[in-house]
Amino acid sequence: MTIRRLTQPRLRGQLVFSVALVLLTAAAGAQTQSAKTTDDKTTKPAEVYKPIPGFDAASLDPSTDPCSDFYKFACGKFAANHPIPSDQPEVDQFYALYNVNTQSLNGILTKAAAGGPSRTPNEQKIGDYYKSCMDTDAVEATGLAPLQPLLDEINVINSIEDLAPLIGKLQRNGIDVFFSYGEQQDFKDASKQIAYFDQAGLGLPERDYYLRPGAKDETVRKQYVEHIAKMLTLAGTPAEKAKKDADALMAFETTLAKASMPITERRDPEKIYHLQPLATFTEAVDGPSFDEFRKAIHSPEITEINNANPEFTRAMMTALRNTDLDTLKAYMRYHLLTGAANRLPKRFDDENFDFYGRILTGQPEQSARWKRCSNAVNGALGEALGQVYVEQYFAGDSKAKMLEMVHDIESAMARDIDQLDWMSAPTKVRAKEKLHGIANKIGYPDKWRDYTKLEVKPDDALGNKFRGTAFENDRQLNKIGQPVDHNEWGMTPPTVNAYYDPSMNDINFPAGILQPAFYDQKQDDAVNYGHIGAVIGHELTHGFDDQGRKFDAKGNMTDWWTPEDAKKFETRTDCLVNEYGDFTAVDDVKVNGKLTLGENTADNGGLVLAYLAYLDRAKTNKVDLNAKVNGYTAPQRFYIAYAQNWCENARPEVIRQQVLTDPHSPDHFRANGAIVNQPGFASAFGCKKGTPMVPVNSCRVW
Repeated sequence: MTIRRLTQPRLRGQLVFSVALVLLTAAAGAQTQSAKTTDDKTTKPAEVYKPIPGFDAASLDPSTDPCSDFYKFACGKFAANHPIPSDQPEVDQFYALYNVNTQSLNGILTKAAAGGPSRTPNEQKIGDYYKSCMDTDAVEATGLAPLQPLLDEINVINSIEDLAPLIGKLQRNGIDVFFSYGEQQDFKDASKQIAYFDQAGLGLPERDYYLRPGAKDETVRKQYVEHIAKMLTLAGTPAEKAKKDADALMAFETTLAKASMPITERRDPEKIYHLQPLATFTEAVDGPSFDEFRKAIHSPEITEINNANPEFTRAMMTALRNTDLDTLKAYMRYHLLTGAANRLPKRFDDENFDFYGRILTGQPEQSARWKRCSNAVNGALGEALGQVYVEQYFAGDSKAKMLEMVHDIESAMARDIDQLDWMSAPTKVRAKEKLHGIANKIGYPDKWRDYTKLEVKPDDALGNKFRGTAFENDRQLNKIGQPVDHNEWGMTPPTVNAYYDPSMNDINFPAGILQPAFYDQKQDDAVNYGHIGAVIGHELTHGFDDQGRKFDAKGNMTDWWTPEDAKKFETRTDCLVNEYGDFTAVDDVKVNGKLTLGENTADNGGLVLAYLAYLDRAKTNKVDLNAKVNGYTAPQRFYIAYAQNWCENARPEVIRQQVLTDPHSPDHFRANGAIVNQPGFASAFGCKKGTPMVPVNSCRVW
């Protein structure tokens, strides 16, 4: 359960909810000043990124009545002040800080890549990884040679019985063909770490891209087939055969899509949990040897497995048996090419971006290589790079202040649970038991990850990518059957995000998000509680949204609600489903109220809790709430800060993709959608009941 559209936490097979989710093709946006360079291989950023302040007066539009459209009031000038750069799909607060952090990481990596005998082992690894990624001359010179061994293995496949070890090898290198295999905590026994088998293998963002009617989706499907053919042709397949293979590949993936569970249904943890003895699973699979696959992907032996979507498993195996080998080979070849494209010659990289970036998100140009390589190191060696980042950019007192806010907001939630008029006493006891069991992780892990066994070379860009992916694959899979490490983090320290993990029952705030605008040491509590305080409340509330409420204090999926309370909860969440489902995001595409329910619940409840906590903190600190700063009272600055979390300037293509695939509502609706349900907002801005931001009827869950 995350907060927005930033990089997903790297936890396999778990329900993890974050505040954001960043598109992988995009760079972040921010206030910039020119620092021109014409060489994409430079180790110096092409632009100098500056953080947006916690209270962004420049984005306010005072001419807008805050009671009529609070987003426009708080963010009305943001788009004009922040035009979308050609190498981004959008600009918002998350992208702004993401770019600032990318620039900071690049400074660390530039120094590490310069070499020298004083480098630590970790500095050697992060420096050489970055150096190899940036060396486009070497990438061009080697061409497809680094990929050829895997292409050769695909070419010599003679039967589906030969597939198992190759699928395992591809997946270990991050090429998730056909299905997904990994490690997760057992939903019903969070002390256990088990294997899972799940739906995957699609090249389009989500199953309904293959099945949804309408001209736009038909056009995307046509463009996808053309893209597949181009990638295969670039790799040496004759044009006519590439076109035939692309058509057949699309038909195969459509079969997988039809068998895949819809994205909204997958939000229910009970629907993706089917723990089986291994013998039961392998009997149902009845295809290529699972044991050969397991060995090839470097999984330990297992005795049980969560077959997350049994219908998909059966249909996928049937599709394997009924599809000719030429199509299966083309399918693996394409996914290998697209999965490795950013370490292949420019023609592959450009073609891959053309579809996944330009067509799907509307981004005109690919982001500069220094940005992509900096964040690639963060993905592969996040805690090695993150350790240096924390030392240089994470203020020491930020952690203490964050813990103070967390404790304030937890206390506010405990009091709020006591005062709920719709929840019975027995359920309140269990809710508070869960609340008090939540662990708080702030900034960075207590123990840093050991990368000693990961080999990184200064002249092997693709090899480093594959070895880094395999290293992480092995680390994750080796957890199967081992005790759960409650100190582990699912995000790297520089990540601009936060998340709640229901199996761990913890909330996590990396150092990367504890920077302006989300946490600004120059601002007062009103602004910081509105910004990062609302994020804290958001993650806490995820433990009690429609998914999180199904897990108890120990992280086990169990029903701790009375039937009457569960019905009352669902009635209240139905209100949010209907509210957000009425919002039109772009063209004729409406927000999916069911898909976004968990994040909307967290936004609404988190903001209530942050405000209650702020009022208590202000009372303790004897703050005059009516005193004006920047022309606004403390409650007004609190709500302005919250809304400015969601100031955005986005291309319509990326909004459309978000609405169709993402559990987070578009930013505009995350601001106004929560504001209309806030009991403290009307008095803060003197709004009368019945105005657009203070409707007669509102929604309230927590």
